[in-house]
Amino acid sequence: MQRRTFVGASVAALTSAAAGLEADPKPASADVYELRTYTLKPEKWPVLDAYLKSAFVPAVKRHGAGPVGVFTDRVDKPAGGTPLMLAAVLVVHPSGESVTAMPTKLAADEAYQKAAADYLAATAADPVYVRIETSVSVAIAGMPKLAKPDTAKPRLLNLRVYESHNERAAAKKVEMFEKGELDIFKRVGLTPVFFASAVAGAALPNLTYLLTFPDQAGLKAAWNTFRADPAWVTLKAMPEYADKEIVSKITNTVWAPTAYSEI
Repeated sequence: MQRRTFVGASVAALTSAAAGLEADPKPASADVYELRTYTLKPEKWPVLDAYLKSAFVPAVKRHGAGPVGVFTDRVDKPAGGTPLMLAAVLVVHPSGESVTAMPTKLAADEAYQKAAADYLAATAADPVYVRIETSVSVAIAGMPKLAKPDTAKPRLLNLRVYESHNERAAAKKVEMFEKGELDIFKRVGLTPVFFASAVAGAALPNLTYLLTFPDQAGLKAAWNTFRADPAWVTLKAMPEYADKEIVSKITNTVWAPTAYSEI
């Protein structure tokens, strides 16, 4: 999850993705989510943190996007390697054009350039991060808008990515959520923040979604309740929705929001 100065995929790639968004049969009002994940050394977090808080988040909002979520997660030290951490930034865009236009807008934004000066001045010998990975996804019809959590309360964010072996299978997993699984989530306490189908990034095709919980105990309890729910047991037993037919890999991560995160 990684890349350079402030955007994680080439403008050309995201422009192509934006064109796909306009042709997509989803509602015109569906949110577009840009998820950036930075890999960095823990001692560099203060530099990235200051940049995100004082430069990036305010500028993105000035240019019509947001809210913006900023989350962190520690990574175990590799055997014999350097300890690393992850930081994720979730930008909610009103359209695909907003995603592709943002780099140009930031480059021309004098207030952003001034606030980001220390971050942008990093040298090749002393970079702020290893790389950035970026994905772009479009909200599914069953949840076309972000459900913003109460940022005044303690919370954890559970990010899950469901990869599929092809587009047909990925669409079937979205159908499964829209025809029943999403309602079960809400009823048992798996509180959704967003559900979206990826259009650009790694591990395509995939369905990406974010849930919120008050704490780790709440997360564990809600998932246990879900697994035992009769409606879920019935739904997952349907042959057309069997995981082995429509899901090839699940990535599951838990993130803590920064004090200034808007999600």
